[in-house]
Amino acid sequence: MVDIQEFIVKVEEEFEDMPKGVIRPESNIRDHFTWDSINALIFIAHVNVNYDVEITAQDLVESTTIQSLYDIIKAKKEAATV
Repeated sequence: MVDIQEFIVKVEEEFEDMPKGVIRPESNIRDHFTWDSINALIFIAHVNVNYDVEITAQDLVESTTIQSLYDIIKAKKEAATV
């Protein structure tokens, strides 16, 4: 799994309307771009393709920060490799 900074860069690259270089681990993802059903599906697909991890819409709802999303993805990745 990539580190949190590389994860942030990849997320910023994925979404055109997300500002570049201002997101931090403690940032609330909903404050930085439109969080709608289309973007949720794009993010779920992004995670699946780039990290080979399946996250759910509920995972997104329960996450408030970039760090919390990263932690969920990292935990699922680690669980899948055990």
